[in-house]
Amino acid sequence: MWATPARLQAKGVIGMNRRNIRYIGRYNDRRLYPLVDDKLQTKLLAKHHGITTPDLIGTVSTQFDVKHVVEMVKDAPGFVIKPAKGSGGKGILVVERQQDGGYVKPSGARIERVDLERHVSNILSGLYSLGGTPDVAVIESLIAFDEVFAAYTYEGVPDIRVIIFRGYPVMAMMRLSTAASDGKANLHQGAVGVGLDITTGAALRGVQFNRPREDHPDTGHGLASLYVPGWDALLHLAASCYEMTGLGYLGTDMVLDRHHGPMLLELNARPGLAIQMANGEGLRRRLDLIEKQAETRSVEARVAFAQRHFAREGELASSA
Repeated sequence: MWATPARLQAKGVIGMNRRNIRYIGRYNDRRLYPLVDDKLQTKLLAKHHGITTPDLIGTVSTQFDVKHVVEMVKDAPGFVIKPAKGSGGKGILVVERQQDGGYVKPSGARIERVDLERHVSNILSGLYSLGGTPDVAVIESLIAFDEVFAAYTYEGVPDIRVIIFRGYPVMAMMRLSTAASDGKANLHQGAVGVGLDITTGAALRGVQFNRPREDHPDTGHGLASLYVPGWDALLHLAASCYEMTGLGYLGTDMVLDRHHGPMLLELNARPGLAIQMANGEGLRRRLDLIEKQAETRSVEARVAFAQRHFAREGELASSA
C-alpha cells in the first residue's frame, strides 16, 4: 500500500510543501483569508454575489444571547448549528427535527434544551475554532439533500469538494458519511471519498481509510453507479467562487439540495490533498496546465476547458 517518493512524483502527486509554497503562497493573498475562514462572512459574500447557500436562521455572538437560541429555532423543522471559524467539521450540530420539547439528531439520539445551549456556549468560547479564539455560532436551515444519494450515505449529508485553481475546476470528489465517521463527511474520521469525473460528475474511484473501496460500508450500495445530477451547474457555481473571493487556490464544498439544486456550504483557502487519493491521480499535471492558461476567460470557458482536458474513465465501472 506504500509508494516511494519517486513513484508519487511520477504520478504527479503534490505534497503539503508544494501546495503551501507553489500554490497557496503564490496565489492566495493572506488578507483575503477571512472571507473563507469565517463561515458567516462567506455566507454574506455569497448572498451578495447571488450564490445559493443554506438559509441563515440567526447568529449568537455573546454568552448572554445563548438563552435566545431556542426561540430562534422554534419554527425550524430542522437546523444546523456550526462555529463560524471552525474547521474539519468540528463543532457542527445537526438537528433533524424537534419533538416533545427536545431535539432529535440524524442518528435518532435526543438532546434537550440544556444540551443545545451548552453546545452554543462552547462554540462561543472557541472550543472548535481555529486557534481557539472566541467565535460566533451560526444557525442555518437544514439541507434537504437530494434523495438520489440516499443509498450512498449514512445519517448525514454527502458533500462535494471541487478544487478551483485560477478559476478552473481541476479535481472533484464526493464525501459520503458513514457510521465510522459518525454521520459526518470527514475522510479522516472514516467517511468514504469518491473521485468524480470533471466532465460528467460520475464516480471514478472510492477510498476509505486510505484504501480502495467499491461500495458503501453501511448501506452496501456499489459506488460505480454514483453520479451527480446537474453537474454542469455545480461546476459553474464552484468556478465562480474565484471571482467572489479573489483566491487563486481554493476548495469549494457544496451540496445538492432537492429544492434549490447546488448550494455552497463553505470555502477553504487551504484544501487538503486527500482528493488525489480519491481520484487515483495527482494534481500536478492539471495545475501545470492551468498555469499556462489565460486569466481573462469567462466562467463558462474555464469550465469547458476543464471538462475537455480532464476527462477520465472510472476504475469502478469496469468492476461493477
